[in-house]
Amino acid sequence: MTRPEILQIGPYPEWDQQPLDRMFTMHRLFEAEDRVAFLARHAPNVRGIATRGELGADAALIAACPRLEIISVYGVGTDAVDLGAARARGVRVTNTPDVLTEDVADLGVGMALALARGMIGAEAWVRDGSWQTRGGYPLQRRLWGKRAGILGLGRIGMAVGRRLAGFGMSIAYSSRAPKADAPEGWDFVADPVALAQGCDLLVMALAATLQTRHIVDARVIEALGPDGMLVNISRAANLDEEALLDALEAGRIAGAALDVFEGEPALNPRFLALKNVVLQPHHASGTHETRRAMGQLLRDNLEAHFAGRPLLSEVS
Repeated sequence: MTRPEILQIGPYPEWDQQPLDRMFTMHRLFEAEDRVAFLARHAPNVRGIATRGELGADAALIAACPRLEIISVYGVGTDAVDLGAARARGVRVTNTPDVLTEDVADLGVGMALALARGMIGAEAWVRDGSWQTRGGYPLQRRLWGKRAGILGLGRIGMAVGRRLAGFGMSIAYSSRAPKADAPEGWDFVADPVALAQGCDLLVMALAATLQTRHIVDARVIEALGPDGMLVNISRAANLDEEALLDALEAGRIAGAALDVFEGEPALNPRFLALKNVVLQPHHASGTHETRRAMGQLLRDNLEAHFAGRPLLSEVS
């Protein structure tokens, strides 16, 4: 039986690549020297696209594949997929939610701790001999007992909130509407500016849409104030980086911990000159366990589609 032909947009770990190669005929677009010629040769027979959250599939790529039936995303974010173009063609879209929730929440809280307690600088203080020659490290901020604001109370935001509540932090959140499953005592604050104004730590955990672009802008950052800290484990597009950099450089915000950046991995060099930031290489889901589970779910969705079974995680 002829195996379905899949257009692969970016590389996967070998533990995912091998089973994909066994199950399907994989066309690796990312290895093509001439993308136009490669698509002209293979796109007419492609029935599925396997991509990653940050790579997506734009309208032109979808249009280039006349037999396309499904786009399977390795990651939870689908903002780089032109969902409108997919829906117009009847192309189904899946992602890999749930399996990465807890690891992303872990890193978000870890980043908050590293930022508040100055752990990155403190380690360098030990390694470069400053502890011996200059004495104790400068005092930092506590996290426990502070006020946390969570922007976006989906799966990840909820998991972050549970962890921060364990530090004795009060929890407030912004979302499109109050969440019926939010724990008792968690306050709904509709306006992101008001949320920032009432918290010491603002954690961004919302999905990226056209409506959320730069939702954390200069007004939100100013509301957070000179003692406030910001953590972004969502999408770079949700944050106005220029406004954040201006505030960080001027001391109008205490610090920021970021796992995502505009134009990554070529992030704005202004970040590299700052000491009040924790910078991470977009690896919130980067554990062996989660990445294996993400790859499995990507394959399971493709396999289910071509077998005529219900999809496991279709994007609505």
